Amino acid sequence: MAKQDYYEVLGVSRNASTDEIKKAYRQLALKYHPDRNQGSSEAEEKFKEASEAYSVLGDKEKRQMYDRFGFDGLKGVGRGFSDFSFFSDSIFSDFEDILGNFFGFGPSGRRGGRGPRAQRGRDIGLEVNLTMEESYNGIEKEVEVTKERNCNICDGSGNEPGYPPETCAQCDGSGSIRRSQGFFSIATTCPVCNGAGKIITHPCKECNGKGRAMERKTIKVNFPAGVANGNRLRMTGEGEEGYNGGRSGDLYIIINVEEHDYFRREDNDLIYELEITFSQAALGDEVKIKTFYGTEKIKIQQESQGGKIIRFKGKGFKNVNGWGKGDLLVILKVVTPTHLTRKERDLFKQLREVEKQKSSEHSREDSNFVN
Repeated sequence: MAKQDYYEVLGVSRNASTDEIKKAYRQLALKYHPDRNQGSSEAEEKFKEASEAYSVLGDKEKRQMYDRFGFDGLKGVGRGFSDFSFFSDSIFSDFEDILGNFFGFGPSGRRGGRGPRAQRGRDIGLEVNLTMEESYNGIEKEVEVTKERNCNICDGSGNEPGYPPETCAQCDGSGSIRRSQGFFSIATTCPVCNGAGKIITHPCKECNGKGRAMERKTIKVNFPAGVANGNRLRMTGEGEEGYNGGRSGDLYIIINVEEHDYFRREDNDLIYELEITFSQAALGDEVKIKTFYGTEKIKIQQESQGGKIIRFKGKGFKNVNGWGKGDLLVILKVVTPTHLTRKERDLFKQLREVEKQKSSEHSREDSNFVN
């Protein structure tokens, strides 16, 4: 059964804001959560669908890839390629925020938890252009990415070195405030420290207490031979740095292969159209063409017709998904000459007379055969 569009799953429009998407997901998560619908396989399936949809639409880079490429944009291709990981750490963080009030969990994921938990860094995406020759042979390239990391001065804490944070007086360092309502005890995130349990009194001067900074980093990337337009390469741990000791996200590189003046690609076959003259087609010839792997000799047989394909086995693109290579296909294209010289005109006139005579002889032979 075909997957349902993520926007339809959450019941939002394609231009919905991040807050609208999060609000829609909260409502569905509360409605279909397994703890509220024990034994209902339908509710469990809807809960999974909503979580999967939010894991994509709630992430800026993944949403851009989904909007541009659809479900195919979330699929890895070939060895060294990988799908996006649904249900990442970030979505579990949202679970705690969304469902905390209902189930009585504190911001750390434990009832009445203390302090912020480790959180995985965000994935980032980057488009890289390759020439067709680079995609044929493979290449190592340096790419530059801009991403967020922990501040080098405060190591992501947001505190000026030498000035540790103070315990939040509102929640006594627990990160949550517990209130009793009848028979229920409900824990909510502390509004003063936002669940951290600590208050920064002396913000880091380097990052103004944010604990984060932007960096530009150059990374060497090995593009394997045979990569095609739209393939995605995953660089584990090269995304944004995690929070509170969490692991870094991943970098996803989308490959754009530029068009070539003479060659084109079909599946793993390399296609080349060879223009030849009338005389080459009629009498045969041998020509050389320059390919991505060197020079190839093309032998044109006598009486070759336009559109004939000369195949060179194993000279095409490498199969990036496994073993083997495609073929080089040379397609003959007979070209009518232009800007004829007087001598060429005379020769073509002689050829036409010969062709007329030949046609007349064939007509007589056919007439005799009928009689």
